Amino acid sequence: MRPFRALVIYNAAVFIGGALLAPWLYWLAQQFASAFPHIAGAPFHRFLDRSFLILALAGLWPLLRALGATTWREVGITLPYGQWNKLGGGWLLGFGSLAMVAGIATGFGGFHFAQTANAHKMISTVFSAAGTAIVVAVLEEILFRGGIFGGLRRVLYWPFALAASSAIYAIVHFLQRADLAGAVGWNSGLVLLPRVLGGFTDFYALMPGFFTLTLAGALLALAYQRTGNLYFSIGMHAGWIFVLKIFGALTVQTPGAGTLFWGTAKMFDGWLAFLVLALALAASNVLLPAEKRPHFSLPR
Repeated sequence: MRPFRALVIYNAAVFIGGALLAPWLYWLAQQFASAFPHIAGAPFHRFLDRSFLILALAGLWPLLRALGATTWREVGITLPYGQWNKLGGGWLLGFGSLAMVAGIATGFGGFHFAQTANAHKMISTVFSAAGTAIVVAVLEEILFRGGIFGGLRRVLYWPFALAASSAIYAIVHFLQRADLAGAVGWNSGLVLLPRVLGGFTDFYALMPGFFTLTLAGALLALAYQRTGNLYFSIGMHAGWIFVLKIFGALTVQTPGAGTLFWGTAKMFDGWLAFLVLALALAASNVLLPAEKRPHFSLPR
């Protein structure tokens, strides 16, 4: 099927191409080390991460075209006029659900506020979190919901497309950091690539994070399916990231607290977040309007 082939090619281009591009970005940074010492002094794995991101963004529109999208409307992006209620409703659900996790974890002793937290740090964290939330939410929703989910539901009944795209969304969040020992060579990215992808095989790292992120992907895809565009999903995703960034910057895990239940600063790797998102998914299934038209056609 064309969507599956397109996804395989896209992933191969991002990971293998990024592994080959990273050394060249590293060497380019060394040429301008005197002007940009902070960038040039970054470890190689940072260049590898940026290479993945560059190729993922560069290949986004070709991927969407291969998945059958010819206009932004087909990817779930419409003019924002009249969509602010969806955007705001999604934000409230995303912010409220993870704020509940943060409140319970902090209130019951799983985390406590860092002693270094002060007014200046809180203000800078809020602005940084807001910027990150907007950028990441828009890009990931266009890719995972507008592109992957939207493409798969052209050839699969939409609940199956929802499950598959949500699992893909969860899996790609388990890239591991891998440090390079020795000088950077043309194949250094390829050498690190198996270690970067090694997070997919670590059962204890995947659970319960994989289930929680799959639930999150299902929530976002369901919102797209029911509302007809990505605004509710973008708002919800942005609300989650906003809380995650603030929680991670201003709190510290209490020594001896059960990580398996409370999770770490990532929040999604604890069973508490899984339970709250399961409740949010159940509520969304009831509260969101039913889809107005089927998104299913027989494969050609």
